[in-house]
This record gives sequence, C-alpha cells and structure tokens, in this order.
Amino acid sequence: MTIWTPSDDGHADLTSHDTFVNGPPHNTFARMRAEDPMAWTDWEAGEGFWSVTRHADILSLNRQTDLLSSARGIRMEDQTYEEYLARRTFQETDPPEHTRTRMKVMKAFSPRVVAGFEGQIRDLCDTILDQALQHDTFDATKLIARQLPMLMLGRIIGTPDEDLPWLVEKGDALIANTDPDFTEHVLDRMTTDEYRLMPFNSPAGAELYNYAKDLMASKAARGDAEGVLHLILQPDENGEVISETEFRNFFCLLVAAGNDTTRYSIAAGIQAMAHQPELLGQMQSGAVDDTMADEIIRWATPALYFRRTATRDFDMHGKTVKAGDKVLYWFASGNRDEAAFDDPFRVDLARKPNKHLSFGQGGPHLCLGMHLARLEVRVLFQELARRITTVEPAGEQKFLRSNFVGGIKELPVRVTRA
Repeated sequence: MTIWTPSDDGHADLTSHDTFVNGPPHNTFARMRAEDPMAWTDWEAGEGFWSVTRHADILSLNRQTDLLSSARGIRMEDQTYEEYLARRTFQETDPPEHTRTRMKVMKAFSPRVVAGFEGQIRDLCDTILDQALQHDTFDATKLIARQLPMLMLGRIIGTPDEDLPWLVEKGDALIANTDPDFTEHVLDRMTTDEYRLMPFNSPAGAELYNYAKDLMASKAARGDAEGVLHLILQPDENGEVISETEFRNFFCLLVAAGNDTTRYSIAAGIQAMAHQPELLGQMQSGAVDDTMADEIIRWATPALYFRRTATRDFDMHGKTVKAGDKVLYWFASGNRDEAAFDDPFRVDLARKPNKHLSFGQGGPHLCLGMHLARLEVRVLFQELARRITTVEPAGEQKFLRSNFVGGIKELPVRVTRA
C-alpha cells in the first residue's frame, strides 16, 4: 500500500511555503536528481540559490566546511550581517568556533548520558499512550507525537511540567514561523522588520529569552548547577563565556529544534504504520528494535534542507558556483534518492545500512540530539506496538506550511487496542 503519493507536477516552486502544504514535492526532487542535480533557482524575495539534491553530493559537500560555510545563515532567507550576528546559534558557525561551543554541551547528549534516560522515557510513554488510547479515533500528532519530546524537554532543561505547553507553543512559533496555525507573525505574509534581530525573526524569541533568564535565576537561587543550560554558560578553554545574545539563541534553538524534530518523526512513523500494516507486526516481534528509529527518521526528514554559503568559486555537474552564492542541501531529496536507498518511498524498518541525512551526516554539524531522538522514537514505538492491534487513517493528514521544517501537524488515526 502506498503511504503517500507526491502531488506536485515535477516543477514545484521550492521558494514557496505553500508548495509544501501537501508534503514535500518529491516529483520535483526526482526530476532534479535525474536532470539537474546542481540547479539554480531565481527568487523574487531575495538572492537566488543552488539546490543540491543527490544524496552523494550532499554527503560530500557537507564535509567541506572550508568551501561551504554555515556562518552566513542556514535558511534560504537573506539577512544582513547585523541580523546574522543577532540571530545566530552555534549551528550558524564554522569550526573552530562551532567546535568550541559544541564541546561545552555535547557531554549532556552523549550516548552514556542519553541511555540513562530510557527508564524516564518509557514511563512517560506509558502515561502518554494510556491517555491517548482512551480514544478510538484521535489526532496522533497532538496526543502522542507532541507529548513525548515536550515532556523530555522539561527533563533536559529543568523546566516545570506546567510550563511546557507554553514553551512548545513558543518553539512552534519560532521554527514554524511560516504557518498561520502556529504564529500570528507569518514570515512571508506580513512585515516583521521590528523583530529582525530576534531568533527566526519572531517575537517569540524575546519571550523565550525572558523565560530563560528567569529560569537560570531560579536555578542559581536553588544552587542548581546541573544540566545543559549550565554547561553552555561555562567558560571555554580560553576563559571566554557566551554573550547574552548567544545564550538566548541557544535556548531558543534547544526549545524549537529539540522538540519539533522528534515530534514530526514520531508522527511520520505513525503515518507509516497506518498505511503499511506489516510494520506493526515487525515492531511487536522486536526484530527491528535496533534499526526502526533510523528508518522512521529517514522517512520523516524533519529538516527539509540546510543552507550553506560558498567561500570561493567551484564547479560541480558542469555549473560554476560563485563565492557568496547560497547553496541548499535538500535532505528531503537525498533521503529519497534511489541511488542511495532501495525502494525509498517504502518504509523498511529493517533497512541496514541506513545512511540517511536527517542528522546532518558527513559534517561537523551532526545533530547533538540524535542519540536522544533515536531513543525516544524507539521506545515510543515499542510501547505503542504493545498496546494496539491495528492503526489506520481516520481523516486527512495536514502538513506544515514550511519549506524548512517538514512535518505532519495533524494526523487523524483510528486504533484498536490490544
């Protein structure tokens, strides 16, 4: 059974967020991989850009940080240098600066530390699923996929559970700032210049920063010196500490990226189960415990692309990329590349090897939270599979209006409990 059939005509406008309201335009990506794997796109709202769509090319270029820099922004939009400095996170830096910041916090997300969360995650899944499965028909994104990463976010940053819905709402307003279901300040439908120095050009950035300051003051008053926020504030080997702006942007990134990407992976996994009935049995058998998380995350591809900027001229596929040109790595395309994956439009929970690009593989920006994401996805589906005998679609799924973050924001399903 087909999980989802792309509806684009093969010539979709990648600059338009409306293009993605029915899911990524995979017919367009397939054509580009075959005919024009380094394709130039003009853009009325800004400078044009190059699109890299083949898996092998993305993997190769992502390693070459001297050639393609993150230090001019990671999204399609243009920004002034002032705006870049005000909004940037360590995602928007290159080594060695990126490495110094990463080293501060990476031990909070190490495999050993993350493994220690498994009991908490399983307990949270028990509560979430017991509540969701009181209903026969429900929105799986809202009642399941949104809940687990939100609650784990609280454990990681030391936030009271009662604050978490507000935090996630603000994170949605940041990272899905082109979808009117998530923000009143829709980036491409109104003037947002007054927020141009805020993360993601959104007023939610200021609100999150004020929250972070209050949270750290509260932790300091209690003598609490644990957690990732404490780590990021420590001096580096040169005795330097991050600025208030850098701390604000790191907190905003943690709230937005640390929640949304896992949410949309879980939603995509439940979507796959609803259309490929054999997946449930495979999960119940335990045979795919070690491989299913990566396949679900490949299928989801929550980060549709990341942008880089060329530092010098170079040639690729008969095209000359000029210094200063924007280059977009379309992970959504690479993760469906027939040259890298057999039957890429089918979810194969036993797929191995699975060299998907969803964590930014190949470069220094490898996702810090990848071990946690894998664990959350694995445990959630283990616990879900124990509790149900069927899951099927119960209405139309709805995707985010965004060409940057890909995800199913509404997923009506009908389940039969075991």
